[in-house]
Amino acid sequence: MAMTDPLGDMLTRIRNGQQAKKDSVLSPASKLRANVLEVLQREGYIRGYSPDDSGKHPTLRIELKYFEGEPAIKHVSRVSKPGRRVYSGSKELPTVRNGLGITIVSTPRGVLSDNEARNENVGGEVLAEVF
Repeated sequence: MAMTDPLGDMLTRIRNGQQAKKDSVLSPASKLRANVLEVLQREGYIRGYSPDDSGKHPTLRIELKYFEGEPAIKHVSRVSKPGRRVYSGSKELPTVRNGLGITIVSTPRGVLSDNEARNENVGGEVLAEVF
């Protein structure tokens, strides 16, 4: 059966890996997933990611980040889902935990965090929220 929400699957793999105190998790590779991981790395929620071609299909190895034994990501959830897409203009982008978290937005200028999208004055599809 085909996967209907690849990005939601990757976020769940990250959430499950951090609950199990794993150093890294694997996720199938795609451009959207790599762009979202780039935002998470820029904002300091993961240590990094790299392509992993050891298997039959290309995958991404996501290096998880911990601070004093606690996961750096306390909460990660998908906002725009395949059954209900959520779009927002640059002025209406949601803030997460009064600015302590980030919203990941897919814009015409690429996948950006909410602060970057506000600075560039672009809106788009609200993909996920992280804090």
